[in-house]
Parts: sequence; C-alpha cells; structure tokens
Amino acid sequence: MKKKIIYYQNELEDEFSAAQIKARAIDENYDYDGGLGRRIARLFVYVIFAKPVAFIYLKLFYGHRIVNRKIIKDYLKKKSDKGFFLYGNHTNAGADALIPSMVCMPKNVSVIVHPNNVSMPVFGHVTPCLGAIPLPDDKKAMVNFMKSVEARVCKVKDCITIYPEAHIWPYYTHIRPFTDKSFGYPVKYKTPVFCFTNTYQKRFFFGGIRMVTYVDGPFYPEEDIPVVKSRRCLRDAVYDTMVKRSGNNNVEKIVYKKKQDI
Repeated sequence: MKKKIIYYQNELEDEFSAAQIKARAIDENYDYDGGLGRRIARLFVYVIFAKPVAFIYLKLFYGHRIVNRKIIKDYLKKKSDKGFFLYGNHTNAGADALIPSMVCMPKNVSVIVHPNNVSMPVFGHVTPCLGAIPLPDDKKAMVNFMKSVEARVCKVKDCITIYPEAHIWPYYTHIRPFTDKSFGYPVKYKTPVFCFTNTYQKRFFFGGIRMVTYVDGPFYPEEDIPVVKSRRCLRDAVYDTMVKRSGNNNVEKIVYKKKQDI
C-alpha cells in the first residue's frame, strides 16, 4: 500500500479535514433546544433512519467491529438517574459522526461539535436533530450551551460524546495530546466517563482496512479533591487507556511527520 504523507506543525491545533466550511456565529440567539419540532425530527431522522443507516454504512465501508461494548450495556442496566460522557479519538470525518451511536446502542447520543457542523447550507439544519451541540462563541451563548449540556445529561440522560483532540487527523494511528478542559463536564455533573479508541487493522478476507473500536470504562471523577485535579485525573485515565488501545493499529494508511523533523 502506497502511503500518503502529511506534514504537521502543532498536534493540538492542526486540522486536516477536507471540508472547507465557513462557521456561523454561535451567539445568544442560537437555539440549543429547538422545541417540539426538533424532538419529533430527532425521533424520525436519528432514531428511525440514521441509526440503521449508520450501522450498514460502517459495516460495508469499514468492516466495523466494536470490542467491549458490553461495559456500556452493563452500565445502562443499572438505570442511572443521569447519562454519561464518552470520549474518543478523532480520525475519520464520516465514521466519527456515526460510531458513538453504535457504541451506545440503544442509548441516544449527543455530540459536542465545532460550529462548522451546524453551518453547512442544508445538512447544518439536520445535524442538531442528530444530536449536535455546537460550542458557543461568546459568554451569553455559553450560558445556553451549559443549560443544554445539563439538560441532556441530567434530564434526558443522553450520552454526550466529546472528541478531546478537537481536530480531525484522518487514519492517524496514535493518540494526540489533549487538554483536560473538556473533562470539567463529568466533574461538574458527577457522571461516569467511558472512552472509545478507533483503530485501523488489516481486513484479511476482503482486503483493505477495517475499523475496530475498543470501548473502556467507566471512569469516575474523584469528589474529595479539587476540581482541577479531578479533571486532570480523568483526562489522564482516558488518555493512558486510549494510548494503550492504539497499540492495536496494524495498518498505517497515512504517515504524519512533524515539519521540524524533516
């Protein structure tokens, strides 16, 4: 397999998504709730249509397999009074939008996303029905954003997915360093955390590459220590687990090289 080479400068900031979208401003006027109309649309678009299509798409194009999904099934059997947060590595623009729903089946999933995801001319109106929660651009919008997150995890009991690496690096086979900022949510709402690690492996019978997703957790925030330390501990537990799971990659379609190493 001939490998493509991508050169990067900053693991925290560089973005390699092919999509070029001008993001809309997410200000105090952005409607995070959407009312009854969005809830009805979510039932039809997400639950009835998107989930089955996602399953078929992932199987056909990626030979997708999930390892250890039982731990989330076991958690759901406990019938907790809250949802949970799910963290994953960001390596595939198409599949990453679909995998959390497969990991958490039958639980509904919301995803904290960049404003790009709600800015597309047509599909940008659909993504909120699929659970997209765009990051706010100002303090007033932040109030509405936090209310939405709290409602979904504490009242609706959704799974909320976060990609802490923030930027897409297609087919990347390692885990990029990420901050502990997004781990403030489970600390604030006292909810468990699960993580998934997407890996790329040889597809022996059909050739090509298959995606294998490993699920781990639950990790719980420590309550008897300062918030900043609890946030950091959660981040480290998830990061270390994902790094370990990334060792299961055995195909490298794209090679990433740091410019200073050239």
